[in-house]
Amino acid sequence: MKKIHLLLLKAFIRPFFVTFFIVMFILLMLFLFKYVDDLIGKGFEWYIILELMYYASAANVSMALPLSILLSSIMTFGTLGENYELVAIKSAGLSLQKAMRPLFVLIICIAISSFIFSDYMLPKANLKYGSLLWDITNKKLSFLIKEGVFNNSIPGYSIRVNKKGDDGVSLYDVMIYDHTNTNGMAKIIIAKEGKMYSNDKYLFLKLKNGVRYEESSGRNTYNNPRQELTRMRFTETDQKFDISSFKMARTDEQDFRNNTQMLNLKGLTKKRDSLVKELDSVNKFASATVNNYYRQNNYAKGYTKVKVPAKEIKGDILKTFPEKQRLAIVQSALDLATSVKQATSNRVGDYEDRTRSIIKVQLEYQRKFTLAVSCVLLFFIGAPLGAIIRKGGLGLPVVMAIVFFLLYHIIATVSEKSATTGSLLPFFGMWLAIFILSPLGAFLTYKATVDSALFDVGYFKQVFINLFKKKK
Repeated sequence: MKKIHLLLLKAFIRPFFVTFFIVMFILLMLFLFKYVDDLIGKGFEWYIILELMYYASAANVSMALPLSILLSSIMTFGTLGENYELVAIKSAGLSLQKAMRPLFVLIICIAISSFIFSDYMLPKANLKYGSLLWDITNKKLSFLIKEGVFNNSIPGYSIRVNKKGDDGVSLYDVMIYDHTNTNGMAKIIIAKEGKMYSNDKYLFLKLKNGVRYEESSGRNTYNNPRQELTRMRFTETDQKFDISSFKMARTDEQDFRNNTQMLNLKGLTKKRDSLVKELDSVNKFASATVNNYYRQNNYAKGYTKVKVPAKEIKGDILKTFPEKQRLAIVQSALDLATSVKQATSNRVGDYEDRTRSIIKVQLEYQRKFTLAVSCVLLFFIGAPLGAIIRKGGLGLPVVMAIVFFLLYHIIATVSEKSATTGSLLPFFGMWLAIFILSPLGAFLTYKATVDSALFDVGYFKQVFINLFKKKK
């Protein structure tokens, strides 16, 4: 390896790692903003949130890796062009293609690694991420006692504490409304102080120096209903609250293993084949069911399996039947048509759902390959673009990288949505963005190789002049 190649590798690897972690950090912040309502106020341990962010970062690699390759390649070659190092490399007898060879080999290695990651590691990360996120979003709010606020987290109870001690255990001026009584009359407990402690199932409040008020129905006489109010003073009492429902239960990961995003290529192929077989069997059953409605009837002999030669009937077909039976025949035909319509509409909805499931499996299958190819494509867009604009740093390269990545991401998203709805084939839905931007990468590579400006106005002006001369 030449020293120039080693220089290019060092110049690329540093901004690549920096931009990758910056993009990953931004995506994780967006993830936290999206699920902040599900994470705040539920009493999760810090390692649960870190575990969720770790699995979410694995799911964000498919977006962070291509963007970091595009941005780092623009920054690398833009800095080399700005410092006239590309001119020195070309003056040494190396063309741009030869200078890019070690970086191309590095990008190929990254692309192969991304394919292996998306096929083996990403499904496992998605499995753990999906199951953990399901448990977090379905966990009830944890019991939090705040000062001066009535807390209704525990069903049937409303608790208010005027002040909490510095130790987080001592409570002062406690008021508890107990609505668990079946007669609709609440019990009220007021205590000057208390302490709380809990285990996995129960929350205990040890109250001191308080009063309990309990209202109940007394003896009722005619036109004279009565209610009794009982007041009991206590020096010390204990209250127990069931908080077992607030504990987060971890779902078995096997329940999510058959989801499309949690399968590798082998699992996706197996699932696609099984879905196709199920669709074929459902279609055959639907066809047989609908055909039963169209059995042949002989009015004179009733239902028969023997086919009677059809006769050509001119005019109104009802006139061939007795007048007294025409209304019953029309009603029977309408009932039969309604049954066929309902059965067909139900089958159409089921067919669309099953077809959409097959399309999603095919899209996920192609996604395993498009991640690796997109890394190579965006490198061949970013490297020549940086050599053309000749600007390094985080200014213009960041703007250009965001523009081209948004172009790629928008085309990929629109084509994928079109494929999901059936407007495009799943193959073209995942590869359309690569097919569209590949000529752009080839064009930029050619312009950077011949040291041509990106938009040479004089060149295009001369082309138009020559074109008009030929027409004249």
